[in-house]
Amino acid sequence: MWSMRNLLVTGGAGFIGSNFVHHVLAHTDLHVTVLDKLTYAGNLASLADLPQNRFTILEGDIADPGIVEQAMSTADAVVHYAAESHNDNSLHDPEPFLQTNIVGTYTLLEAARRHGTRFHHISTDEVYGDLPLEGTERFTEATAYNPSSPYSSTKAGSDMLVRAWVRSFGVRATISNCSNNYGPFQHVEKFIPRQITNILDGHRPKIYGEGTNVRDWIHADDHSSAVLTILDKGIIGQTYLIGADGELSNLAVVRQILVQMGHPADAFELVTDRAGHDLRYAIDSSKLRNELGWRPAFGDFDHGLEQTIEWYRSHEDWWRPQKAAAEARYAAQGQ
Repeated sequence: MWSMRNLLVTGGAGFIGSNFVHHVLAHTDLHVTVLDKLTYAGNLASLADLPQNRFTILEGDIADPGIVEQAMSTADAVVHYAAESHNDNSLHDPEPFLQTNIVGTYTLLEAARRHGTRFHHISTDEVYGDLPLEGTERFTEATAYNPSSPYSSTKAGSDMLVRAWVRSFGVRATISNCSNNYGPFQHVEKFIPRQITNILDGHRPKIYGEGTNVRDWIHADDHSSAVLTILDKGIIGQTYLIGADGELSNLAVVRQILVQMGHPADAFELVTDRAGHDLRYAIDSSKLRNELGWRPAFGDFDHGLEQTIEWYRSHEDWWRPQKAAAEARYAAQGQ
């Protein structure tokens, strides 16, 4: 990255995007421009304590060619986090997912093509579908795509667009598919912060189905360090899977949250399962570790979870404005 000076981060006011901006400003001398539509999932408060001379915020839609051209014209590289990403919302209304994840990615790729901009695309392990609950199989870069929801289908489509623009037009792009993130600045509609904030509000956590679905958890700061490593050392046209060996069932996660917050491990409720709920995700990140030398800092989920719980305890001013609307959406879906 020695030749880079200006980095464009799409979706930089969202959860993993804002964590990445914090990480970049702490570990490099790059200037960051954040392009964010500032939907309900984007929050300028997530960037409030950053040095004002090190980053710029542009409010706009990645599907708008005008604002994308403006943002890309001064960027040496772009890291594309912006996405509609909540599975439940995609089941209720898929259209915004198509617009942002497909049309938005196309618009960015065309701008990167015009300007010769280095492009890194953030994707998800959900494009691979799911794995059996029993067994040791993990997703690898060679796993066939088998998305289950409108969200994961549109992310799979955006991955394919990136690959096509590399091969057809020579765009200098890489892709990373990451497992489930947790940590500061995550919207309270998501699994871990919803449970934490429900407990803080005196409500019992809620778990889909029997809670047996397994996710592979990674702290957002580890995701950020992996992306920075790929941006620096990744081979153009390659895909890298990012994971921290954090496989846990939803039930196990909720029990750990309850115990760490001083409640009985069984003080939760089971609710009707989500349609098309993937059974298990598991990431094999050997390629990233062996070829690029990356390692996670948060190898202990308990430690990362403890820090995350403390962050939500001490930042009620950040999450409180979101909480009522998020719970209203869940209530309307019977969850």
